[in-house]
Amino acid sequence: MSPHAAEEDATNAYQSLAETTGIDDPRWAFGTGVEDVQAEITSPVPEGVGPADLVAYCLMLGDDALICSHRISEWVSNAPELEEEVALANIALDLLGQARVLLARAGHVEGLIDGRQGRDEDALAYLRSEPQFRNVALAELGDDLDFARAIARLMIFSSWRLALLHRLLGSRDPVIAAVAGKGVMELTYHRDYAARWALRLGDGTDESHRRMQAALDAVWPHIEELYRTSDEERRLIEAGVAVDPADTRAEVDAVLGEVLAKATLTRPQRPPVGTIGGRGGRQGVHTEKLGHVLAEMQSLARQHPGASW
Repeated sequence: MSPHAAEEDATNAYQSLAETTGIDDPRWAFGTGVEDVQAEITSPVPEGVGPADLVAYCLMLGDDALICSHRISEWVSNAPELEEEVALANIALDLLGQARVLLARAGHVEGLIDGRQGRDEDALAYLRSEPQFRNVALAELGDDLDFARAIARLMIFSSWRLALLHRLLGSRDPVIAAVAGKGVMELTYHRDYAARWALRLGDGTDESHRRMQAALDAVWPHIEELYRTSDEERRLIEAGVAVDPADTRAEVDAVLGEVLAKATLTRPQRPPVGTIGGRGGRQGVHTEKLGHVLAEMQSLARQHPGASW
């Protein structure tokens, strides 16, 4: 295939996605959206808000997106069809864009605390150790290249994050509100993509149904952690910056219930996991899966510190 033919095919693939989602620009998947809120990253911390709490919350939201983005990107060159590869790469880019803005905000605010030197988004992504990450366990789960499990993880994650960002549109922090404004559109597509695949697999052949049900059974125990409220979140809820993740439960349950019913899938009855002694990802307690993610994601930056391309 000639370079021009390859470029034309890529454009058509993105055009197809744009037509599906109602977005005018066929190249929308290539961007991360950081430029849209670059000026707001240095906005003052809202009055009455503890800077340390705001840093922690931006890391929570940013780490969720960063780690889930990396997991989804593992499907590039491994997806069952080229069209799905493009779609999954786009979803990973959307989440990476959200992560970049949130980590940049966390680093800026960190630099306002006691005259510290704030870290940039790269340092926060590549130079922190496992206990310093604040993502939920669901984001870090591996799928062993089982497409049904990847879909189950994405369906639950996107349904929950969409409900969360909807509620964050009115956040008093301008960066969080801006990420929510753009993220709602992105996550609506992510959730729809995953739901359509869950329906296709669940209500397909006997084998696809079995595998989709097994995928749900494997991922479902990590849902409960999504609704746990950290101490930082409680303080920021009072300050009008954060929202209570527990308030998303009814909406997420309703969405998942509708998809499962149409896909002829059974809601798993599995005990919750993901916390140790009441502490979970928000407190830096993770599954062994995060170590594998970071070993791959951070290897180049750690081997060549300070390098640029």
